[in-house]
Amino acid sequence: MIDLHCHLLPGVDDGAPDLATSLAMARIAAADGIKVIACTPHIYPGMYDNNGPAIRQAVAELQLRLEEAGISLRLTLGADTHIAPDLVASLRAGRAPTLHDSRYFLLEPPHHVAPPRLAETVFDLLAAGYTPVITHPERLSWIEDRYETFVELARQGAWLQVTAGSLTGRFGKAAQYWGERLLDEGWVHILATDSHGVDRRPPLLAEGRRAAERWLDADEAWRLVETRPQGILDNVEPERLAPPPALHVNAHSSRSSGSWLQRLFRRS
Repeated sequence: MIDLHCHLLPGVDDGAPDLATSLAMARIAAADGIKVIACTPHIYPGMYDNNGPAIRQAVAELQLRLEEAGISLRLTLGADTHIAPDLVASLRAGRAPTLHDSRYFLLEPPHHVAPPRLAETVFDLLAAGYTPVITHPERLSWIEDRYETFVELARQGAWLQVTAGSLTGRFGKAAQYWGERLLDEGWVHILATDSHGVDRRPPLLAEGRRAAERWLDADEAWRLVETRPQGILDNVEPERLAPPPALHVNAHSSRSSGSWLQRLFRRS
């Protein structure tokens, strides 16, 4: 499996505080079946002023430490990038790194306030040749009022990343509900751990894949953690990768929230 959202780098944000924690997280990930991790620290001006060159160097240094410790895990770079007025320029200049130097990058909306002009921002990014991977929409406190916004962004070409732990209840019932609904309605492109440590938010991806199989078939569940993440690493054009189920059908088809409720009652 491939985890494209993980705060593994030591001492650069609110993730691993030190090298010992990074190594412990890496061991958990490797034991879980994760083979590749993108180190994606926050880039949040004024709070986490990380940048592409520094992240690249930190990834290289941590890779050496993993090899010295005998941990079989390949690292690459990325960033958990917050919305900023100069984001396109930052991506082009490499100040905000994309995932594995591809066209794809993680875009993190604010957790508690819907950002103004989100649709216009995503449109500008797509027009500039980038594919934003919107992180953990199911965990945003404002998703209930703006659920259709994320559906429309997915239709327009943005990708949606759900946190594996959301599907197992690690982030509470609301996040689990929205994560399962996005899955069942067919809008989720990838799962990732968004791990920040060893105990409360460990780098476990297999549990999310297994949980996804309650809503999707096994092949699609694997696409969430292997096929599409590998496509990102290979910088494959989005249209050449198998889209989520909802993007196979017309926007006005019968696949809707009613389907989600029907399947919920079939489970109970």
